[in-house]
Amino acid sequence: MLRYQIIPVTHYQQNCTLLWCDETREAAVVDPGGNIERILSVLVEHNLSLVKILLTHGHLDHVGGTAALVAAMQATSGSTLLPIEGPHKDDMFWINILPQQAQMMGFTTPQNFQPNVFFEEGDQVGFGNIRLQIRHCPGHTPGHIIFFHAETKLALVGDVLFKGSIGRTDFPRGNYDELVNAIRTKLWPLGDDVKFIPGHGPMSTFGEERLNNAFVADKNFG
Repeated sequence: MLRYQIIPVTHYQQNCTLLWCDETREAAVVDPGGNIERILSVLVEHNLSLVKILLTHGHLDHVGGTAALVAAMQATSGSTLLPIEGPHKDDMFWINILPQQAQMMGFTTPQNFQPNVFFEEGDQVGFGNIRLQIRHCPGHTPGHIIFFHAETKLALVGDVLFKGSIGRTDFPRGNYDELVNAIRTKLWPLGDDVKFIPGHGPMSTFGEERLNNAFVADKNFG
């Protein structure tokens, strides 16, 4: 069965999430934006083996700790490099400008990295006995993806959707109409009872947001 723990990181309080299979103890970390020591301590606490890093999009508060986590795991285990998977290839331009992002956002400049895998709409990714579905949800960034676990009806949506709000679209290559369309056509069909972990802030359900979210509630659309 899928287990998870949210680990807020950086001064942006970004919801890094550790996912694991409770049968195999294999784990994946989603959006390790920073504070790598916190992530490592949770791995030790639950006796988990980290097997991959998953990224929803290329903004620094979500990816800034990626290279440091890869280096830390290699130093402690001596194993081959930890694979970095995601986001969609259209977000590589954000990853390529990590130094500029750091300057704008008040972060120390992280080491750059190259994902091992880019995801497309309809792909799947696995660890242990867990399989996650991929949905491409552009708008906040052009290459933003979300992860969905059908068995537990849990989605990790990054900065696509928040409790009561949606992601910003005023960044380079952001697009408000694309974001709203992605939410309504890629997320809502997954089910009202789906719980989601946003990139920041508290969890909610798609049903709650369809009723009350000022930006994407059903009542705002014909």
